[in-house]
Parts: sequence; C-alpha cells; structure tokens
Amino acid sequence: MIVTTTNSLDGYRVDTYLGIVSGETIIGANVFKDFFASITDIVGGRSSAYERVLREAKATAMAEMEMQARTFGANAIIGIDLDYETIRDGMLMVTASGTAVKTTKL
Repeated sequence: MIVTTTNSLDGYRVDTYLGIVSGETIIGANVFKDFFASITDIVGGRSSAYERVLREAKATAMAEMEMQARTFGANAIIGIDLDYETIRDGMLMVTASGTAVKTTKL
C-alpha cells in the first residue's frame, strides 16, 4: 500500500477515487510517564516515554486507515492528514485520514 500526504503520486496514474478512509486511536499515558515527563519539562530535554506513546498511537491509526482502504480495494491512500489531540485525563487521540484510490504505474 502506497501512502502519502500529497494529492498525487509521481510515476502513477490515479484511476479511481474510492472514498475517504480514516483510522483513529485513543491511548493513555500512565501516571509514571506523566510524572517523569513533568520532570523532563522542568529540567529540559525530550520525553521519550511520551514520544513512544505518540509513535504507537500514530502507527495504530495509520494501520486502521490502511485496513479500511484495503476493504475498498485500494492500492494507495493520498492526501493523508494526521491530527493529534489531547483529551481529558492524559489521553491522546490520533486520527489519520486520506483518500483511498486505485492507481496504475506509468
């Protein structure tokens, strides 16, 4: 599956637009990660615990979106947009959306 944030694919022709596909995930960061992240915020530096959670949430949302595109018969997703939101109690929501298409290599 080809996935891209652009609206076209170099070297490919979009034959059919199959529709909008999306994947969502909500993931929580536990109290210990929150505690150590707050220490990192005070002394500076990156919070590797939160970065891992963020990468995991993104991968899950992308995988769900690709799975939905496959059910449409797509071989690519174009125009992908990733949205990140924090919601109450330390929860993180990641949404991936794009347009499922059938393409042919030129």
